Amino acid sequence: MELRTLITVLARRRAIRRHERWDRAALERHQARALAALREHAMARSRFYQRFHGGLASAPLQELPVLTKATLMENFDELVVDPAVRLADVLTYLERGGERPYLDRYVVAATSGSTGRRGVFLFDRDEWTTHIASYARAQEWAGIAAGLTHRVRMAVVSSRVPWHGSARVGATVHSRFVPTLRLDATDPLPGNVDQLNAFEPDCLVGYASMLHVLAGEQRAGRLRIRPRAVMSASEVLTDDTIARAEAAWGSAPFDVYAATETADIASDCARHRKHLYEDLVVVETVDEHHRPVPPGVAGASVLVTVLFSRTQPLIRYEMSDRVALSGERCECGIGFALLDRVEGRAEDTVDLPARAGGTVTVHPNVFHRALELVSASAWQVIAGRDAIRVLLERPDGVDGTALARTVQAELARQGVADLPVTVETVDAIPRTALGKAPLVRRAINPSA
Repeated sequence: MELRTLITVLARRRAIRRHERWDRAALERHQARALAALREHAMARSRFYQRFHGGLASAPLQELPVLTKATLMENFDELVVDPAVRLADVLTYLERGGERPYLDRYVVAATSGSTGRRGVFLFDRDEWTTHIASYARAQEWAGIAAGLTHRVRMAVVSSRVPWHGSARVGATVHSRFVPTLRLDATDPLPGNVDQLNAFEPDCLVGYASMLHVLAGEQRAGRLRIRPRAVMSASEVLTDDTIARAEAAWGSAPFDVYAATETADIASDCARHRKHLYEDLVVVETVDEHHRPVPPGVAGASVLVTVLFSRTQPLIRYEMSDRVALSGERCECGIGFALLDRVEGRAEDTVDLPARAGGTVTVHPNVFHRALELVSASAWQVIAGRDAIRVLLERPDGVDGTALARTVQAELARQGVADLPVTVETVDAIPRTALGKAPLVRRAINPSA
């Protein structure tokens, strides 16, 4: 990060820091102004929104149509406000590495397509400044504030695929003020452990599944770091991983709920309660018919309106995350509303044959109940319609036959037909190309 860029980010961070102490009325006034400006900009500059929101200029946000990733990508060239941007050219740019800004003015990040379709997202300099400032907010709430006089050594264990959001952020923040070690979660574990030991990070950021494994390495004495804060991102942070991290480093990890499209949506305060970034993103939790759900109830999806998006306006953009809002308030002093929990994506559920015929949808928590306390470095379920495979990474004294019966019993409680369950020992849980290790995967071949 250049000094000029760092100064700009710090100035933006100071500006949005003031929002955290607003009362509800001030926050709602800000949201109304920012939303009106975003909608006006989209209608004036985007041919897509001129059609999509035609005749709805005076409609409230909740009456606007929902923007899916499929619709966004099918109308990419007309949705983006810069006529010089063409999806075909952007994809070519990404395939060639995409190190320099696209057209010398845009940061481009892409989603992996794990939900069925790849997404491509552009940010101009001002938008990217807010993007980075939102990550700085999460670190500051975790007790890590980088600056011109506060040097912070940060290690990020996620993905080094150039177009991935975490790689873009890591490449931006790396500087003499925030020296950043970027490790790929798909690389061999011993090498990553050696590099972390040599680097001695002040702040450790990683996928939840990687923190689970690294906590085990710390307790085994192979990893020897003393981070002032540990931060989890991109995957659901389970109670088991929280307990392992506390045992390894003396404090619970700070959870960050973020997306490539939005930057941070919510993160933990000092009390480990997750606050929405309501000054930057409007969040709606909705059911399968896009109707709002009450606090405490996990929706079928979440709709986000990114108040600072301009190059590629995102208004009621649908993400498949299953989250529940909270009706409570936090005593930490931050005025933003609370996020109760993140249950993962709708794609994390699996449809299995039911005893009574048809299928039954099984939530990942069913497997968590059976496997969270298993003595193993990590676990993963591969669920097919004909069989269930449970992978255990380096288990210690686990009775596989008894564990299989436990999983079968949990599935039976859900009404699932009697499926064979096998428990297998592996040296390492398979990871995706981006280094993620989902706890529950659908089998590509249902018989596999």
